[in-house]
Amino acid sequence: MNPLFAEFIGTAMLVLLGNGVVANVILQKTKGFNSGLVVIALGWAMAVFVAVFCTAAASGGHLNPAVTIALAVAHKFAWAQVPGYIFAQMAGGMAGAFLVWVVYYKHFSETSCQDSKLAVFCTGPAIRSTYGNLTSEAIATFVLVFAVLNMAVPNVGLGAMNALPVALLVLGIGVSLGGTTGYAMSPARDLGPRIMHAILPIPGKRDSDWNYAWVPVVGPILGAVSAALLFSITS
Repeated sequence: MNPLFAEFIGTAMLVLLGNGVVANVILQKTKGFNSGLVVIALGWAMAVFVAVFCTAAASGGHLNPAVTIALAVAHKFAWAQVPGYIFAQMAGGMAGAFLVWVVYYKHFSETSCQDSKLAVFCTGPAIRSTYGNLTSEAIATFVLVFAVLNMAVPNVGLGAMNALPVALLVLGIGVSLGGTTGYAMSPARDLGPRIMHAILPIPGKRDSDWNYAWVPVVGPILGAVSAALLFSITS
């Protein structure tokens, strides 16, 4: 499989399953309505496991611009390949969000809360605080990326057998650090679906909260680069 196509398919699968569990929990009249953060964290962990396992052999299973940038900073991935990977990841995130909308189309109509409709696509803070939210995203992504760098296959990314440890890592981050901002940890997971929320014909939707949109982009990149620099110093 072509690496860029693998990143596109893998990120689409990641967002389909990850944002899909969010939709199942917060949209009305679903089978999983109101089942809570733990279900969301488990669903995201399984999304990571499936997506990384299916794509690691072809592309390294980055599935996240922050991970791709960190691997390049740590000299485990060629900078020349970074733009193509990020483009594929962003496109995959948008495709996955579109599929979530297709699957839960009727439930958007049955849900009156505009914030819930937005939350299916992208993250938002429990308490809005610019620097606090930015710090939360940076720290969560630092933990993710520093662990990933210590698992990464040289010059590629994650091996397929590392899919389970990464999934467990995401589960741990979700239940421990996910209560503040929803632990986006990836521009492709947040910005791509946020764009889809803006353009899809979702009944009764609100604005896409563009004032906050930069936080789950800049925060993860800051955390990822910090993790890569520490890894380079200590390895």
